[in-house]
Amino acid sequence: MENNFIIAGFGGQGVLLAGEVLANAFMLDDKNVTWYPSYGAEMRGGTVNCEIVMNDIEDVSSVNKAETDYIIALNQASFDRFLKKIKKGGWMIANSTLVKELKPRADINYIFAPVSALADKLGNVKMANILSLGVLAKISKLVSVETLEKALDVVIPAHRKHLLPLNIKALKIGYDYDMQIVNI
Repeated sequence: MENNFIIAGFGGQGVLLAGEVLANAFMLDDKNVTWYPSYGAEMRGGTVNCEIVMNDIEDVSSVNKAETDYIIALNQASFDRFLKKIKKGGWMIANSTLVKELKPRADINYIFAPVSALADKLGNVKMANILSLGVLAKISKLVSVETLEKALDVVIPAHRKHLLPLNIKALKIGYDYDMQIVNI
C-alpha cells in the first residue's frame, strides 16, 4: 500500500533532514520510497518542504501528488499552504507552538503537539523536526521508533554524531507525548 507524506516548515527547522530520516527508515524496513525536497532560494527562513512516498508492495508511483496521507506542518504558513492537500481521512500533524489550533476541515484528523516548545525544554529547539517524527510514528504506525533511531544514525553526518543521543531522546519524547487526537 502506498502512503504519502509532506513535511513542511521554514528554512532552518530541519525539514529536509526529517524527510531524509523518514525515507531512510522506510528503506531500512525494505519499503520502496522516494524523497523529493523543495525549497526556495533563501538560505534561512524561506519555505521548505519535502515529500516522501512509501510503498510496501510495489514501486512508488510518483511524487507531487494532488493528495497526501500525512502532513507535518512546523509553522503556520505550511499549515495554511498544505491543508488542502490532505486526503479525506488523512492526518495534519501541526506544531502548536507556531500553528494556531484551528480545524478548518471536518474531513481530516488533526494532531496539535507543541514540538518546538518540547524541543526547547529538551535544550535545543532545532530538535522539533525529530520530535515531530516521533509523533508521526505513533500516529501512522508505519515505522517504529527503533527504525527511526537507526535511520538517524545513517543520516546524521560524522561531524554531528555527538547530537545523536539528543536526537534519539527527542524522537522518544515525540512518540511518548500524550496527544489529544481530534478525529473526524
